[in-house]
Amino acid sequence: MRAIERIRGYGKAFASSKRHRGDLVGWLGRRPQIAAATGVYETALLLSNALDPKLKELAELKTAGLVSCEFCLDIGSALARGAGVTEQQIRDLPRFRDSGAYTDLEKLVIGYAEAMTITPAVGDDLSELRDRLSHHLSRRQIAELAATVAWENQRARLNQALGVRPTGMSDGAACAVPER
Repeated sequence: MRAIERIRGYGKAFASSKRHRGDLVGWLGRRPQIAAATGVYETALLLSNALDPKLKELAELKTAGLVSCEFCLDIGSALARGAGVTEQQIRDLPRFRDSGAYTDLEKLVIGYAEAMTITPAVGDDLSELRDRLSHHLSRRQIAELAATVAWENQRARLNQALGVRPTGMSDGAACAVPER
């Protein structure tokens, strides 16, 4: 059921867009094999339900903020609200460690996304976070989280490289901001 709700959320977010999607579809349409592979991976992550969608959305937003993908932050903020992320949590992402808006598990997930996104994404911090997450999440859930963060890194960097711009999906509501 959660997967269907997430798919509907994506559909609503795109339908509510006031402007063109920054021509991402046009760009990927030039390489149908890449567009098809992107669609398959997006669908696989949407249908993977081991991890709470709210945790996935928080991880994706943190990643998008670190990569400074405004399109991802725009759509991600809209989807995150649909998954139960509060406006306070969206606003507090840059200072999540000191915010009272998150549970300990949410802070671990956001920290894991941050550790995976910064360069280089190796070292004791990532290993320690993975170990700490294993006290709260199954290996299956951690694998889904890692795949989600890695995919958001790919998605955000592709959008940045192609100049995909925000479309107004979060107009009038809290929206996560790029983190410099």
